[in-house]
Amino acid sequence: MSRFDEGRTFVPLGIAVVTVSDTRSAAEDKSGDVLADRIAEAGHHVAGRVIVRDEREALRAAVGAFVADPSVDVVLTTGGTGFTGRDVSPDALEPMFERRMDGFSNLFHAYSNGTIGTSTLQSRATAGVAGKTFVFVLPGSTGACRDAWDGVLRAQLDYRHRPCNFVEILPRLDEHLKRGKLRAGA
Repeated sequence: MSRFDEGRTFVPLGIAVVTVSDTRSAAEDKSGDVLADRIAEAGHHVAGRVIVRDEREALRAAVGAFVADPSVDVVLTTGGTGFTGRDVSPDALEPMFERRMDGFSNLFHAYSNGTIGTSTLQSRATAGVAGKTFVFVLPGSTGACRDAWDGVLRAQLDYRHRPCNFVEILPRLDEHLKRGKLRAGA
């Protein structure tokens, strides 16, 4: 049974938000607002926020810049997870993952099914580890962003969440990269 251990000290994370859209401006970015508000309310720091077009290279560049930034622990993208020709977020970002997090998609869809029913099937939400950074690829609707944060991410990005959480493994996320270099003789 999961719970919060109030005896543990909260650890604030640097979380970047990338909105993927051909049409939204900062003033119209409601999904980005939902995520930024929830990040701040939880006690984390919004480490950066950008809007990029639904283009693979632009999205990879934006996420790659945050992954390379040591102050960013987590990147949340919103938008581009559907099935139309412009929905390229999973296709662009999954090749960046050294480790995929299949459980995120499963848990997100299970939670989302409770709020929007079978319409959750219209999202290809995904997640993984790129370098030393968790990357979560979320749908573009405000409801989906709320579902992802409230149903999955809020707890997993809180060090007090028990029996385990992502925060406690952050310092070891690059072990797979170091081992690969050792095997290659680096």
